[in-house]
Amino acid sequence: MSRLQLEYFNNNEGIVAQKGNTLTYRLYHELIQIEPWGKDSLRVRITQASHIRDDLPGALLTTEEIGHKASEDAIKITETGGVIRNGNIEARVTKKEGKLVFWDVKNDRELVREAQPHIWINGRVIRPLSGDAYKIEANFQAYDDEKFYGLGQHHHGKLNQKGCVIDLCQRNAHVTIPFLVSSRGYGFLWNNPAVGRVELGMGLTRWVADVSPQMDYWITAGDSVADIMSNYVDVTGHSPPLPYYASGFWQCRLRYKSQEEVLRVAREYKKRDLPLDIIVIDYFHWTHHGDWKFDPKAFPDPKSMVDELKELNIEVMVSIWPTLQPDSENFEEMERRGLLLRNARGLNVHHRFYDNPTLIESKYITHYDATNPEGREFIWSKVKKNYHDLGIKIWWLDADEPEIEPVQPEMLRFHVGDGASVYNISPMLHGMGFYKGMKQEGHEDGDIISLSRSGWAGSQRWGQAIWSGDITSTFETLAGQVRAGLNMGLSGIPWWTTDIGGFVEGNIYDTEFRELIVRWFQYGAFCPLFRLHGFRDPMPEPQMGAENEVWSYGDEPYKIMSTFLHMRERLRPYVMEQMDRAAKDGTPPMRPLFYDFETDAKTWVIEDEFLFGPSILVAPVLKYKARSRQVYLPAGAKWTNAWTGDVLEGGKTITADAPLEQIPLYLRDDAKLPISN
Repeated sequence: MSRLQLEYFNNNEGIVAQKGNTLTYRLYHELIQIEPWGKDSLRVRITQASHIRDDLPGALLTTEEIGHKASEDAIKITETGGVIRNGNIEARVTKKEGKLVFWDVKNDRELVREAQPHIWINGRVIRPLSGDAYKIEANFQAYDDEKFYGLGQHHHGKLNQKGCVIDLCQRNAHVTIPFLVSSRGYGFLWNNPAVGRVELGMGLTRWVADVSPQMDYWITAGDSVADIMSNYVDVTGHSPPLPYYASGFWQCRLRYKSQEEVLRVAREYKKRDLPLDIIVIDYFHWTHHGDWKFDPKAFPDPKSMVDELKELNIEVMVSIWPTLQPDSENFEEMERRGLLLRNARGLNVHHRFYDNPTLIESKYITHYDATNPEGREFIWSKVKKNYHDLGIKIWWLDADEPEIEPVQPEMLRFHVGDGASVYNISPMLHGMGFYKGMKQEGHEDGDIISLSRSGWAGSQRWGQAIWSGDITSTFETLAGQVRAGLNMGLSGIPWWTTDIGGFVEGNIYDTEFRELIVRWFQYGAFCPLFRLHGFRDPMPEPQMGAENEVWSYGDEPYKIMSTFLHMRERLRPYVMEQMDRAAKDGTPPMRPLFYDFETDAKTWVIEDEFLFGPSILVAPVLKYKARSRQVYLPAGAKWTNAWTGDVLEGGKTITADAPLEQIPLYLRDDAKLPISN
């Protein structure tokens, strides 16, 4: 290093200042702003523009909405830098280069610090693109023993995601929620809907936004994972109470092609005395993409259908796609009013898809712009008239990533910004539109739910449940679903479900698939939402899967699935207790063992078991022909085999019996729950 370089390096100091309860730092063109944002939490924004912007789309509630007040006395400026404290978290910034470190005050230890990827580069890399758009990188220290959870739903088959590179880009079955929980006692939200990635490497933890006006993240400290989750939902929004009917069984298949078929299936469930709370009408029940109404040929009197189902205590959920094709009766008006999602160049075409189940003719289809308030109001007005006014109140928000081909968000232009900078927020705003529409019609929390194929940070606030998208029908996929569901719960999404049996490649006459769907059904009975769906083989006609009801797979699977149907029904009071807790403090109903047993180090590496509420340990069977499996029972509790009544001490691994008709289930301590009737 030359003398001039050394002199520059040693004198590279910025200005630290206080403005109210906010700490700022400026060096050259970089401005850092750190402020309290909820309990034990700080928000950090960094820019090279002239000022910090408050008008950008994100997940955080305002400080007024949060209602948390922070003291101005919690800031100290010294000769070497500045410190801002909020409860049990502290941020320290050095005058020299503005290096940041976050500290756990209560336990007097480092949570995480910025890391320099190069001697001339600090932990923040902000590269100008054009105007006030930048490519942004935030680099943090990697710790060998650190584990990461959350980050939405991905199908890499891992619970602990240390070592993974996660694309921050919505795709079918790949849900981007940029919030993680660290085993070091902090939660971190990348409050930026831009396309990018997070690299959870051994050398660095790096967050990247491909295009963004400024860096924006939120960090919280907690003595437990439960504390972290509570702080997170306080600043992004609590889920409403789950509607009671949503805690029961959902019957679905691709697809019921007529009103009579829907009724025939519902009547058969009731005839067999099988619990059924929701029946789902999938796509191609409509006339055209974007008409958002029933095809009168297949559904000549949908009002009478809905009325009969309600008499059977069955609610209807209907598939709503956010797409239009030019033959739709709404296309011209939405195009004229600027409510369609735009392309940077060329026509507003986003996907090629069939417009009816005959597969004779495909159409180019366009997405409406879910980030445009007028667009959300328009689609809701049609849904209200053509579905809600018939008595339907549950919405299946399919293909809302939005699904585009090819997946090139940078080619899109949304109402709230260029595609690459805001793409990931679209499904959350889409769900918000339906939630607000239901509110306008007089529905209260506890009677609002939508099922979405995608979501973002804060989706829980708008009554959005999320399912795992179009997945394959294999035991390997089932094993991955266990991890995916647990990470979704640690991403703030308490309402999660999966296509029981997988979505594609399952033949209802195949011996292995019949065993798979039994094992998946047993697992599904202990998911937050219990939903059977799939596109089954052999297909009787195009876009019409084989039967997918519980009696469709032979006598033995039917008997087993019926047993678990009735078990779930008996457990519904317990399920609702977990949903009430999720709404109150963000505790996911389905969660990893370490959530309740943090001091047991072994629970942090168990990825194929989980707790359903505090009292039920579930060990799904994830391999073909397996009739036993290893089960770890956490230390600090006694565990009762729900099938035999045997009581075991925790802190050990056992070999549990798993005949086809059972999966290993254990009750914690003195819990009394109606598992085996």
